[in-house]
Amino acid sequence: MTRPARWRPALLVAALAALLAVLCLLSIGLGALSIPPGDVIKALTGQPTGPRIEDVIWSVRIPRTALGLAAGAALGLSGCVMQALTRNPLADPGIPATPAAMTMANAAPALTPRIAAGVAGIGSLFGYIWFAFAGAMAASVVVYLLGRMGRSGSTPVKLALAGVAVTAVLSSLTSAVVLTDPAALDRFRFWSAGSLADQDASTVLRILPFLGLGALLALASAPALNSLALGDDVAASLGRKLGLVRLQGVVAVTLLTGAAVAVIGPVVFIGLVVPHVARVLAQYAGLGPDHRWLLPLSAALAAGLLLGADILGRVIARPVEVQAGIIVAFIGGPFFIALVRRRRLAEI
Repeated sequence: MTRPARWRPALLVAALAALLAVLCLLSIGLGALSIPPGDVIKALTGQPTGPRIEDVIWSVRIPRTALGLAAGAALGLSGCVMQALTRNPLADPGIPATPAAMTMANAAPALTPRIAAGVAGIGSLFGYIWFAFAGAMAASVVVYLLGRMGRSGSTPVKLALAGVAVTAVLSSLTSAVVLTDPAALDRFRFWSAGSLADQDASTVLRILPFLGLGALLALASAPALNSLALGDDVAASLGRKLGLVRLQGVVAVTLLTGAAVAVIGPVVFIGLVVPHVARVLAQYAGLGPDHRWLLPLSAALAAGLLLGADILGRVIARPVEVQAGIIVAFIGGPFFIALVRRRRLAEI
């Protein structure tokens, strides 16, 4: 690394830490009840600020902020892992162009909790989150098996077609389940917009073990993902067991997206946009395409993006809140179009 670049990784880490700290303060202070930064700091340091402010901060704002950080980091990590596993820069846990991700992160976790609640009578998060994981894994297996059918084996086009077909079936089944229960339909419509609202600290604590295990698996796969970026043949010659690498990645993505989406709903484009921004920042810092840096950067950037979108949604239409998933879609949609156009122009 050249001398001018030696300070860049430290500067990048410091800038991201400062950005997340500012976003956390804004998330705790802004909302239907605006709390001055001084009162926020007093409450966080144990100084008296008044029972109403303390109740809002500790019962509502801090759990919401923690959920935004955890769910955003999970989606960013899963997007980066998926793009590395598939070597597809358009991979994202919520876009139909990457079918396995779409079925894992949207249709399957949407359908299975509805079945758990409507048919099996399970209403708690800790109960139906297992249904979300089971549906996500089953959908991934079905897409993979359908994509392998035929003489040519697995190809991106066949996987895309299989993913679209499975997604359509699961979405239809989801509609059939929720339409039989008006209350479930109302909850499903709110959930499908992607929101951090109306979640307490117990919800965050219950999904943290799943997110933590998924994050550990994702971060531990970084060296193998570096080898996989060189191609399957090179990775195999370096001693990587491709089947185990892909299995570890699929389990990590299933845990991360399954837990996050089961709580906040499908928030698209985070897993697509953030890894590309992380690569640009890593290149600037002289780190190169090293997943030992890309994965943590993606987690931090995605946490900041989701939290920032949630904050923006609270203030742009007061006293009504715009869901964070809608804000992220407005940001990610143009980015996705620009990325697709750039790739098409590069192929001409």
